[in-house]
Amino acid sequence: MLKEFKEFALRGNVIDMAVGVIIGSAFGRIVSSLVNDVLMPPLGLLVSKINFADICFNLNTRRFAALETAKAAGATTIKFGLFINTIIDFLIQAFVIFMMIQFIQRLKQRLSAAPAAAPAPVTPATKACPFCCSTIPLKAVRCPHCTTELQGAIKPPALP
Repeated sequence: MLKEFKEFALRGNVIDMAVGVIIGSAFGRIVSSLVNDVLMPPLGLLVSKINFADICFNLNTRRFAALETAKAAGATTIKFGLFINTIIDFLIQAFVIFMMIQFIQRLKQRLSAAPAAAPAPVTPATKACPFCCSTIPLKAVRCPHCTTELQGAIKPPALP
């Protein structure tokens, strides 16, 4: 069983998948930073200077100006502003992945559409006997069917 696990773990596709998960995780953090640190502040500014991360629905009777003050007071809140951030984060990630897949597909199409090199000429391995028209090996000196001696063929040296 240990041997089977070792074969499974060291297969190329398992290692490729692990690399993909690690790179995907790092890419997700990059996109999350792009959304939270770059895109959301100007978007909140355009929408009446609202920071989506601070938008919450307070389930208590007291009012809080920001999510941080509600957390500090121990209030129960529904954080739909963070949910909006997560949705925008997902949409941006999905769009970027879509664009990357489109780019890779176009690149593959261009590479497959490139003209292939001309195939090397194939030298025949047989020829036709000029007398009986049977197929014989290219190096044949005599036709094995009609025993005709072929012209232009290299004769083997005589035996002593």
